Amino acid sequence: MATIKSRMLSKEDEAATEEVEVRREDQEKINKFSRLHQREFALEESLKQKQKDKEDLEEIVTELEELELMDEDARIPYKIGDSFFTLTLPEVQELVEGSKTRIEIDVEKVEGMLNGLREEMSELKVALYGRFGRSINLET
Repeated sequence: MATIKSRMLSKEDEAATEEVEVRREDQEKINKFSRLHQREFALEESLKQKQKDKEDLEEIVTELEELELMDEDARIPYKIGDSFFTLTLPEVQELVEGSKTRIEIDVEKVEGMLNGLREEMSELKVALYGRFGRSINLET
């Protein structure tokens, strides 16, 4: 069986820290924490991008509202896939609002997944720090 001993502790801390045997169940918890941490990082990046997209869409909505005051008969190029289509202002507003709604739903979904993941990581931290104390470093 392996033992965990941190290399980041000072010499005094190392002397005070006793070696604890790492059981298979402990190693599985450590591995699960690591996987969750990687997933958390990926979800945070996804959330940042979705929030940026949401802000961009809100900006577009504001610009379209200003355009509506000037010329409600305006035709606006709108990109769908790799192609641009010239649509009326109400059509573009409807499409943008639909995109904004979908992004808001996606943001809420990712935030929910992150919260659940963080709760699970917290439970693993409690269990692992309870077993290994200062001998293990799970800080991210």
